[in-house]
Amino acid sequence: MTETRGHRLSEAEACVDEVIRRVGKKITLGLPLGLGKPVRFVNALYQRAKDDPDISLHIVTALSLLAPKGGSSLEKRFMGPFVERLYGQIPELAYARDVSANRLPANVRVSEFFFKAGSYLNNRSQQRHYISSNYTHAVRDLMAQGVNVVGQMVSPGDAMGRPGEVSLSCNPDLSLDLIPLLRELESEGTPVALVAEANRHLPFMGHHAVVDEAAFDVVLDHPASDYPLFSAPAMAVSPEDHLIGFYASALLKDGGTLQVGIGSLGAALVHSAILRHKYNEDWLAVYNHLKVAERFPVVNEYGGTNPFDDGLYGCSEMMVDGFIYLMQAGVLSREVYDHAGLQTLINRQAMSVQVSMDSLDTLRREKLIDSPMRARDVSWLVSLGILKENVEFKGGRLRIGDHSVEGDLDSAEARETIQALALGDRLRGGIAMHGGFYVGPERFYQALRDLTDEQRDRICMTSVNFVNQLYDHPFGDQKLKVAQRVHGRFINSAMMYTLSGAAVSDGLDDGRVVSGVGGQYNFVAMAHELPGARSILTMRATRMSGGKAVSNIVFNYAHCTIPRHLRDIVITEYGIADLRGQCDEQVYLRLIRIADSRFQQELLKQAQKAGKVDASFRLPPEWCNNTPGAVRSAVAVAGNGDLFPAFPFGREFTDEELRLGKALKALKAATATRRGKLAVLWKAMRTREDAAQYEPLLERMGLSNPSGLKEKLDQGLVVHGLKITDSPTDNR
Repeated sequence: MTETRGHRLSEAEACVDEVIRRVGKKITLGLPLGLGKPVRFVNALYQRAKDDPDISLHIVTALSLLAPKGGSSLEKRFMGPFVERLYGQIPELAYARDVSANRLPANVRVSEFFFKAGSYLNNRSQQRHYISSNYTHAVRDLMAQGVNVVGQMVSPGDAMGRPGEVSLSCNPDLSLDLIPLLRELESEGTPVALVAEANRHLPFMGHHAVVDEAAFDVVLDHPASDYPLFSAPAMAVSPEDHLIGFYASALLKDGGTLQVGIGSLGAALVHSAILRHKYNEDWLAVYNHLKVAERFPVVNEYGGTNPFDDGLYGCSEMMVDGFIYLMQAGVLSREVYDHAGLQTLINRQAMSVQVSMDSLDTLRREKLIDSPMRARDVSWLVSLGILKENVEFKGGRLRIGDHSVEGDLDSAEARETIQALALGDRLRGGIAMHGGFYVGPERFYQALRDLTDEQRDRICMTSVNFVNQLYDHPFGDQKLKVAQRVHGRFINSAMMYTLSGAAVSDGLDDGRVVSGVGGQYNFVAMAHELPGARSILTMRATRMSGGKAVSNIVFNYAHCTIPRHLRDIVITEYGIADLRGQCDEQVYLRLIRIADSRFQQELLKQAQKAGKVDASFRLPPEWCNNTPGAVRSAVAVAGNGDLFPAFPFGREFTDEELRLGKALKALKAATATRRGKLAVLWKAMRTREDAAQYEPLLERMGLSNPSGLKEKLDQGLVVHGLKITDSPTDNR
C-alpha cells in the first residue's frame, strides 16, 4: 500500500511519531546547510532521542547556526542584550547548543561538512566527526552516510496564490538532488521520511526552488513555526578589507559573471563595484592614486574602469545580501536565458533583448526555428516573449485572437501581420542571479520578501550542482553554462597563501578544521576551464597572533585547500598578484610584492635560500611601502575616508555597542601575552576615577554600580579599553 504524502500536521511531536513509524528508531537525518533547518521538528526529534536511548540519531548537515554567547564575563555582558534583540524570538537549535557544550547523549552523533569559521577548533567531538567534502559531493556523501530522513524549512505557496506548492527558498542547493535519490531508495524498499516545516517568514522564491507539497511525506504547519529567521549580522569592513575589495572591483568585466563569498571581504567588493558604477569619478580617483593599471597590468586585459552598462550576472553558491544591493544599484542587470543557442547569439550581440522581426530572422538563420513555424517553435517563442502570450498554433497557422496568419517568414504578408499583431516587445524569462543557498541579516530577508513579482522572477535559487560546476545537470548542460558564464570572476577568501601558490582556506597544519572546503575548489577549478574566467582569492596580508602581527603570505604550510597548480589571482590590501601560467620565480616575487613590508625581506630570504629566486635580486623601492599607513592614505583619497564606511550596507550594532566592541577587541589584543595581561590588569585597577565619563556605556554593560571585586575589575577593564580606543573628543 502506497503511503500518502504531503500530510499536514500541526504538532512537532506528531511529526516525530510519523517519522519513527515510517523508518524506525535508527535515524540518519539530513539537514540543509545554514538557514533552512526546520528547528521545531529537529528539536522535537532530538529531545525524543535524549528521552529514548533506543533511538540512534545521526545528524548530517553543515553550518549549524547559533547565537553567540561570548566567552569571558565581559563578552557575555556585551553580547547579552544584543543577542536578545536579534535572536530573542527565534528558537535555538538544541542539538547545536549541546554540541557546542560537549553534552550530546551517547546515542546522538552530529557530522558536519562545513563549520562556522573557527567555531569548533577546540571541539574534539566535532573535529572527529567532520566530513571533508566538496559542496558538489555533499549529496553523494549524505547518501553514503545512509540518510533516511530529511527535514527542511519551506515557504508555503498559499499567500502567493500557489496552493499545494512550497518553496525550498533558502536551500534548494542539495535538496533538489537529494529528494529524487531518496524516493528511488524508497521504490527499492528502503523506508524514508521527508519532513517540511512551513515558515511564512521565509521568502517564497520561484523557478527551480518550487516543489509540490507531495515531495514531502509530512508538512509541519502551525503558527508556532512562523518564527523569525536566523540573522547573520553584518561585520565591520576595515580599511584593509575595503582596499582588497577595491582591487577586486577593478578585475570585473562589464557584461561578465560574478561569484562572491560571505563576510566583510565580500561586502567590500560589492561596495566598490557599486562605487565604480554609480560614483565612477570618485572610484577612478582611488584607482589612479594606487596606479593600478601601471602596477598590475592584469586589470587592463581582464578588468575595467567604466560603469557596468551591460551589467553583471550573478552565479554563486551563496546568494549573499550584496547581490540584492548590486541589483538595486543596477549593477546586477545582465540576464541569461535557458537556451545555449539563444544565449550564444546574445553574447556575440547577434541578437538583442529587444524584440523585432530581426529576432525571428536571426533564430531562423541559426536553425533554432523553422519557417513556416511549427507548434514547438511557437510555444518556445511565446515563452521567451518574442511572440505575445495570446499567440497560438492551430491548424498549421498562427492564431492571434480573431486573426489567423501563416507562419512563413518568407511571406511579406505574413511578416506584416506578425509584426503588427503577434510580435512581443522584449525577451522575458531572463535570470540575473542563480544561487544555491542564502543566509544574511534580517534586512536582507525583508528585501527578498518585498521583491515585486518581476524582480523575484529574475532570481533563481537552484541546485548547487548546477551552480558550482560545469558538468551536465537536469537544469542545464555544460554548453548552456559556458554560454551563460562569460567573463567569470569567482571571488573567494583564503586564510593564508604559500609562496609556491597554494591556498590555505579551511584548516590548520595540526589537522584541525576551521570551516570547510565548501565550493571554493569547484569555483577555482571552473575558472581554469571557462574561457576568459579567473579565480580570485582575497586575503588580508597580516593577522594578529599572540599580540603580534604575522604574515598571511608564508613560505610554506603543511596544509592546503587549493593546490599550487590551480594558482591564479591573489589579492591583498597591497595589490594584485597574477600567478596564472607564471614560472615559480615570478610566482614567488609577485606574492612577495603584495605582502606586508614588515615581512617581505624574510620571505625573499627564504625564497632565495630555497633557490626559487635569483640570489642577486633586491626588493625594488616601490614594493616597500606596503604598510597600514599606506592603506589608510589610499582609502582617504576621495571623500576624506567617507567613501569607504565601516558598514556600507547598514548594521545591527548600536553606536554604543560599536564603541564597546572596539574597546573589548583592544583589550583582547592587549592581553594576548602574560606580560600584556598583567599590565592591563594593573591599569584597570587604577581607572575608578574615570568611570563617570563613560556612565552610559557602563550602564549598557551592567557595570555602572559594580559590587564585589570581580565586577569592579570588569568595570576597570571596560574603562581602560575605552580610554585606549576613544579619541579625546569621543569621551562624552
